Amino acid sequence: MPTAPQITVTQLDLTGARCPALFCSGLQPSDAPDAGTVATAISRAVQQFGVGGCAGQMAQEFGDHPDAAATRMRWVRQLITSRPAAQWQEAAA
Repeated sequence: MPTAPQITVTQLDLTGARCPALFCSGLQPSDAPDAGTVATAISRAVQQFGVGGCAGQMAQEFGDHPDAAATRMRWVRQLITSRPAAQWQEAAA
């Protein structure tokens, strides 16, 4: 008798969602963004592309321009992890 496939449900990590959104936003390191600017850029990117769309655009950039994408992702990760998650939530409010 065949068995039903196992479905695994994972909880979305907010850092994992913020990084692709910030990655595909128009925000640049030269903008020297503060927490409010970053939160706004993330919110706009998610509204425009959706979480999956942000991840898709990020993947496309890694395929097309891997060196530039890696540099941008290092900046994004540094920016996102530089503040506690509570500060991003406050800045988004």
